[in-house]
Amino acid sequence: MKKVIFKITLFTLLLSFTSGFSQNLPLSKEAKISVITCGLGNESYSFFGHTAIRVTDPLNTIDVVYNYGNFDFRTPNFVAKFAKGDLQYFVSARPFPEFLSDYTSERRSVYEQELLLSPELKQTLFDKLNATLFSEDRYYTYKFIDKNCTSMVVDIINATLGQNVLVKKGDTDITYRSILYPYFDGHFYEKLGTSIIFGTKVDQLGTKIFLPFELKNSLEKTTFQNQPLVSKSKTLLSFEKETPSSWWNNVYTYLFILAFVVIAHNKVVDKIYLLILSLTGIFFIVVGFYSLHLELAMNYNTLLFSPLLLILLFLSLAKNKRWTYRFSVLHLIFLIVYAIFMINKAHFLIVLPLIITSGFVLVRVAIRNKKRIPIII
Repeated sequence: MKKVIFKITLFTLLLSFTSGFSQNLPLSKEAKISVITCGLGNESYSFFGHTAIRVTDPLNTIDVVYNYGNFDFRTPNFVAKFAKGDLQYFVSARPFPEFLSDYTSERRSVYEQELLLSPELKQTLFDKLNATLFSEDRYYTYKFIDKNCTSMVVDIINATLGQNVLVKKGDTDITYRSILYPYFDGHFYEKLGTSIIFGTKVDQLGTKIFLPFELKNSLEKTTFQNQPLVSKSKTLLSFEKETPSSWWNNVYTYLFILAFVVIAHNKVVDKIYLLILSLTGIFFIVVGFYSLHLELAMNYNTLLFSPLLLILLFLSLAKNKRWTYRFSVLHLIFLIVYAIFMINKAHFLIVLPLIITSGFVLVRVAIRNKKRIPIII
């Protein structure tokens, strides 16, 4: 990160010296401004791709990428800030060849769509980019859906055009969860984790542009002043996405572990399973209240990962059969309600094995603690 920040600093200083004041650098008639869309990667931060803006002007020797997706790992309390949702992201500028070199080494595709704007609007957009770059406005609080590298590009283009010309085209009748779900293919436990930690916000209809390829597709279908907003997409780099293989990060280990819990039919195994569910539920509730990420709030998956399972475990350890039975029945009701609620959700199938396993465990607990009626002869 130090190396990147150093290069950015040198580049921005160079812009300042060559222009006197960077915001006022006039572009030539040869200048072009493009939206750059970068392909998917296998690191968590690259699952969804990336969006940037490229400005080229051969007469002024400019070929620079403006990138809204930067964060600094050296930020104090980085993990806590990221989890809470007040980590500051920032815009940077760097030479395009270096930008392209990074994606070449990562073997990620890069696509370019030139904005078909008048010279005046190109200058306006360029000025806005530089005004942001050289002010405190370069910092923004990242939000997964509402404010990210893609949505910031959408906002600055619309601000330049003076109206909300660029809006989402297609897939506005499905939820954010359904849109996100395929991006985790090949990363099973990441898919499972995000499926159960996200709450009701991601079940809203996905009407906003928030992913890079949504923006790319919407640009292709957008017109401005009765003309296409962008030229035909140009492929600058082309790579096939490599799906990683892992002996553990797959559905088979997940099913194996849950099958073991069901087949073991062991009191200790059942208790450990219920303890893991309850602690996960407590984590969801704490994060939901602590975090400013609205995607983590109102998490109905706590019906499956119920914190009240801790009480069930305590009652079981205390050998209080009556209340252990009652709490196990209560959680079976929670499970049935959850299963019915989940039927039309994108992540129903991935949590179904958990629902089935929990059902087996809770029924066993209920049977073990059900008060038997004595038979009188």
